[in-house]
Amino acid sequence: MSFFEVHDPRFGSYVMFNAPVKQIATGFDWVEGPVWFGDANCLLFSDIPNHRIMRWTPGEGTSIYRAQSNYSNGHTRDREGRLVSCEHGTRRVTRTEYDGSITVIADCFDGKPLNSPNDVVVKSDGSIWFSDPHYGIKTNYEGYKSEQELPCVVYRVDPQNGDISVVVDDLGCPNGLAFSKDESILYVADTGPIFEADAPRAIHTYAVDGNTLGKGSHFHTIDPGAADGIRIDEDDNVWSSAADGVHCISSEGDLMGKILVPEIVSNLCFGGRAKHELYMTGTTSVYRVILNRSGIQIP
Repeated sequence: MSFFEVHDPRFGSYVMFNAPVKQIATGFDWVEGPVWFGDANCLLFSDIPNHRIMRWTPGEGTSIYRAQSNYSNGHTRDREGRLVSCEHGTRRVTRTEYDGSITVIADCFDGKPLNSPNDVVVKSDGSIWFSDPHYGIKTNYEGYKSEQELPCVVYRVDPQNGDISVVVDDLGCPNGLAFSKDESILYVADTGPIFEADAPRAIHTYAVDGNTLGKGSHFHTIDPGAADGIRIDEDDNVWSSAADGVHCISSEGDLMGKILVPEIVSNLCFGGRAKHELYMTGTTSVYRVILNRSGIQIP
């Protein structure tokens, strides 16, 4: 069985054909939000419908990290190594402190509750950027069905005063986020309104100008499926989830190759001792493959 499709010779050097795609955990309903904790040698990820955050540790397997997760979705780490989470159930973005206490980073804008924060990234200046589509409030599957009071946008939280501002407001439902290696570009995946099967879906780029963004441009359209989670490697290639696995896209927007996974992939992250292992959340399971490539990942 081949685990890879090579569309560009460069991709052939990124994968090792004797390194298989392995299922490392299974039995979930919809897994999302993988984040690697190098100092703890473990992977955290969300099992959204089951209202919990799971932990996978090499050699030990899977355990429950947080049993009541407020239907958490995307996660990242801040520049101090703390867990930052998007919670559908409480419609907020939170930070887990070193002592385990929870700090609310954002839960409203203009006096109205957020929709259902989905994905989050932290810039080197400490600012927190998160997407706020409506997926967690349209049904009771990944949160609580509720009235939508705000548009689906991307927000930035100022690291000094906590002020929240809109930075992307021209997409249907912004979802996955990633900064380029030098943070000059923000990649945003638009997965479209939940009940509009024919809505435009693509990855867009925005030039970063300090605390604001320039006008968005189309970067790449995933086929089959849609881009959801996205990550960047050491050469500024974009790795995106897709219906058939993970696609590797050059910084010019060209498909370089695919990692084939037997389930729809929702998200991904780099991890391992050299950030050369790719962890992929695929519907009911988590998969891992070792690459000849390292990712951009907060330790």
